[in-house]
Amino acid sequence: MKKSALSLTVLAALALGTASAQTTIKIASLSPLSGGQSDLGTQIRNGAQLAVNEYKSQFKKLGFDLVLVPYDDQADPATGTAAARKIAADRQILAVVGTLNSGVAIPASAALVSSKVAMVSPANTANGVTDRGLSNMNRIVARDDAQGPAGANFISGTLKAKKAYVLNDKTAYGEGLAKEVEKALKAKGVTVTANEGTEEKSDFSSIVAKIKLANPDAIYFGGIYNQVGVFIKQLREAGINTPVVGGDGLDSGELPVIVGEANANNIYFTTVAAPISALPAAKVFATNYKKTFNDDAQGFGAFGYDAAKVVVQGVLNAVRANGNKAPTRAQVESAIRKGSFTGLLSGNVSFNSAGDRKAATLYVMNVTAGKFKLSTSIPVKPAKQ
Repeated sequence: MKKSALSLTVLAALALGTASAQTTIKIASLSPLSGGQSDLGTQIRNGAQLAVNEYKSQFKKLGFDLVLVPYDDQADPATGTAAARKIAADRQILAVVGTLNSGVAIPASAALVSSKVAMVSPANTANGVTDRGLSNMNRIVARDDAQGPAGANFISGTLKAKKAYVLNDKTAYGEGLAKEVEKALKAKGVTVTANEGTEEKSDFSSIVAKIKLANPDAIYFGGIYNQVGVFIKQLREAGINTPVVGGDGLDSGELPVIVGEANANNIYFTTVAAPISALPAAKVFATNYKKTFNDDAQGFGAFGYDAAKVVVQGVLNAVRANGNKAPTRAQVESAIRKGSFTGLLSGNVSFNSAGDRKAATLYVMNVTAGKFKLSTSIPVKPAKQ
């Protein structure tokens, strides 16, 4: 009798374990948490964590334990795709916040599309991210075909450049951005002396020599801060003080550290993630971020938070539409694409049929003496509404 009672207890405990496992709802984040771009990737993960923390109690009332599971893609397409496959295999993960890099988002979202795992990116700008028409891929930031012309307008209009030298980092992000900038500059009558791709990370002497010879009025570099920072440092050390303009890949507090404060001047970048100071609603978020992670929130932290709020609100809408039961991935995917999301730091979000945000904003930042300052902001909309 004792033995059977014990067996029943064990069975009850196992059943309870299964029940509690079924009530866990996981959201994954996918961003670089190690390597040269971990500064931005960690901001995305931390922002997502704060959003999940905020919504935990609402999910608890409905009988669910909401959990964030961070994955490290190392800013590498192969690593990101492998992580996406692991995400697909964990049936408790209903959606993903990520990625930082367009070159990672493209294969990762393709790996997740058959499993109906929705992605909401706080950072991807390459046109190809949403132009493929995948049902699971969404973004809350402006596209390259908005960001490129904004950078070109700044070069021709504000900097009054007549001749520009364009560089890119040979990634989907950098190449896409540089191509849009080159096209827009030429349309404005600016001479583009080169659009050169480089994967160089440490010795830019040959490129610096070519730039010295070309003597452009402005340089545009479609790339990420860890590479572009080294380039600017060597450019300034060679005595070339030509303005350097880039995209949101330069939007990291590490940029002036790499360049060196004395050299961190005459640098401009367009960014899809607003500086915290430009978001009136971000004061409480910034305080919570500092308190939780003992670090200052940056733009991508705020957009990681917003992307996660879109995901979590989407899941919550799917739960309610499913009679307060755990929704399927397909139900979450549809709730995110078709939903209207409020209470975000960057304004309300809704997506067009391709997964692009219907109304986004671009910010032009100026780096002087190592400090970031908002130069101007530009409202943008995708061609397809």
